[in-house]
Amino acid sequence: MASGTLYTYLNNFRAYKALIAAQYSGADVKVDPAFEFGVTNKQESFLKKFPQGKVPAFESKNQEYLTESNAIAYFVSSEQFKGSTLYEQALVQQFISYADNEILPASYAWVYPSLSIAQFNKLSVDRAIEDVKGILAYLDNYLLAKTYLVGERITLADITVACSLLQLYQHVLNPEFRKPYINVNRWFDTIVNQPKVVKIIGAFEYCQKSAEFNQKVYSELQGGSEDKKNQVKKEKPKKAVAPKPKKEAKEVEVPEELDAADLILAAEPKSSNPFDALPKGTFNMDEFKKVYSNEEESKSIAYFWEHFDKENYSIWFGEYKYNNELQKVFMSCNLISGMYQRLDKMRKQAFASVCLFGTEGNSSISGVWIWRGQDLAFEMSNDWKVDYDVYTWKKLDANSEETKKLVSEYFAWTATDKEGRPFNQGKIFK
Repeated sequence: MASGTLYTYLNNFRAYKALIAAQYSGADVKVDPAFEFGVTNKQESFLKKFPQGKVPAFESKNQEYLTESNAIAYFVSSEQFKGSTLYEQALVQQFISYADNEILPASYAWVYPSLSIAQFNKLSVDRAIEDVKGILAYLDNYLLAKTYLVGERITLADITVACSLLQLYQHVLNPEFRKPYINVNRWFDTIVNQPKVVKIIGAFEYCQKSAEFNQKVYSELQGGSEDKKNQVKKEKPKKAVAPKPKKEAKEVEVPEELDAADLILAAEPKSSNPFDALPKGTFNMDEFKKVYSNEEESKSIAYFWEHFDKENYSIWFGEYKYNNELQKVFMSCNLISGMYQRLDKMRKQAFASVCLFGTEGNSSISGVWIWRGQDLAFEMSNDWKVDYDVYTWKKLDANSEETKKLVSEYFAWTATDKEGRPFNQGKIFK
């Protein structure tokens, strides 16, 4: 049976997965009471074990080290919790992937602006709301005649999906919005009220009024004032205990309660854009984007090669690693959109055309990216290390005719993939 120490901050819904799984398996998992986010995970001793400094992080009694919440939850789960048959195990993995690739991107894009810890963009939020509706409709239909997602008892699939929905149900899914989704509401209520779940997350409180963006709150949080940082530190517990009912934050006018995890994330110093430290060069990214948006492909592609600055900008080809797992076209497109949403801070000095090739059950994803600098941009900032590791990346030679042909085909959406699959649809990052 697994045992060890979990490093995380209070009310981290990602860490809930491992802690709940441990409750069901009987694994001895203790949360480090001395962990301080932004301090402990930057110390040399921590980084030797977990070089990325990310949490949750897990150290087993045998000095085995894991990051990524799904991997930790899987490690501390019992075999039955992972699925009783080979098919059930595959279904568990399916729902874990669905939670990460579909639910969380939509949740982040709607919840975080609503909590004023991310800038509000009406187009992005409206799109996220539609994505959430699609997610809830899918789960509602799936659960029509089922009590749990996989088999006849709770599995890691239920815990992972429920944890991914927590912030939605807590902050934005008001009674009217969630009313049509009877089956998924019933299932979610069943999961969050299980005694072993309540022991970790406490008594769950449903959203009664959807949180709304507040520019004043956003400005204060982004300012990273010392008062806010000190407030967050004071709210951090000295030892790991079951979550207590939340209190209203008095220091700022919040439209909805923020839990400690969100406050910590919001109060971190605003990171500078790594592109700003690189030479600007002569290529005007904004001007190219305008030309691409308003002119025919033949003109915009010619403009690109006429003005592209090879010394200060680079071209990269990214290919999705797990094409064999792609099934539904709309879900594959959501993978692309979700990545774009999470890389919003990269937009100013980056451009991409990412395409889906093929049809349902036989498709692939790949794309051409351009950004300032000569290195792989995603590794320049922790904010950008979101989805890039599920792609293979190759830097292209801007002087080669092969690159010019590839760029033109991806920009004009006339490419086929390496297996000969035809273009299905594309999405532009600009």
